[in-house]
Amino acid sequence: MNEPVIYEDLAALSTAVALRIAGLAKQAISARGVFHFALAGGGTPRYCYEVLRRLPVDWSHVQLYFGDERCLPAGDAERNDSMAYDALIRHIAIPAENVHVIPAQLGALQAAAEYHAVIAQAGQLDLVLLGLGEDGHTASLFPGNPATQRCAPVVAVFNSPKPPSERVSLGMDTINRARHKLFLLAGKSKREPLARIKQGEVLPAACVSGAEWHMDRAAWLEN
Repeated sequence: MNEPVIYEDLAALSTAVALRIAGLAKQAISARGVFHFALAGGGTPRYCYEVLRRLPVDWSHVQLYFGDERCLPAGDAERNDSMAYDALIRHIAIPAENVHVIPAQLGALQAAAEYHAVIAQAGQLDLVLLGLGEDGHTASLFPGNPATQRCAPVVAVFNSPKPPSERVSLGMDTINRARHKLFLLAGKSKREPLARIKQGEVLPAACVSGAEWHMDRAAWLEN
């Protein structure tokens, strides 16, 4: 993994990463007229999104995607898109057609097939925001799960070790093709998987090439 950027606390981390995202958006829009950005779920990104929504981003030229989704009914509070709408999307001036949710309520196979078409139309993503699970997973690509090894742009995930068992995720190849990959980590629970990655263990998160690693001091301490 690349040398991480360490921040004193979650607030400093969230602010810095939100500013980084806004900067990448400005660069992409200036260069290509659009910023293709895949959001992450989880608690830590929520704080980042709450900062990001207050920054000067030309949202009319942003296309939002999701790195993964749980196969739950549309609108379920446990879905990643529900969190993103609450923390970010409802607060910004982005056209509804620029937000591309994963139709995970259709089941993993059908949702993956439909989202494949969306990602194919997008082409190369500009930024994929990622987290790190305690087992070393990222998005919904779990250690030992067959979905992690598939080369499809979007993969159906079955038998997830975390509920729900069915999920949909961007494939590793799609993540690695993105112009920028950014890990956002906070808290002591990240220390063990980070240590395993530093020791060379081939966890899914370690397979993301050329990523930026941003974390608070609690996550990095003693690594």
